Amino acid sequence: MTHRNELQQQSVHAASAGRRMLQGAGIALIIITAFLLSAGEANPAWPTLWIIKPLIIVPLAGALGGLFYYNMDPLRHQGGWRTVLAIVLSVMVYLVVLWLGVVLGLNGTMWD
Repeated sequence: MTHRNELQQQSVHAASAGRRMLQGAGIALIIITAFLLSAGEANPAWPTLWIIKPLIIVPLAGALGGLFYYNMDPLRHQGGWRTVLAIVLSVMVYLVVLWLGVVLGLNGTMWD
């Protein structure tokens, strides 16, 4: 008979990928909503429902950033400088992905 080590059965991830993606999408939705509400009047030349595009694309980009954060969990749990590297890299990737989402979402309207 073989004995299994209990550590092999435990997952490194503290939260599920879906939860991290929802957190990333929620942060992105709050940021783009605050930006759109503070922007003022829309240009009459823009389509009627122009605001829907950034409200969909930016949270999707935030969800991808959350997925990257989730995938960095094994590195983050190794401790030491690897934890710092994983956190810094996760934040940088999230900000870049969020910026690209904002550019794609606002393309043709506010980002002209």
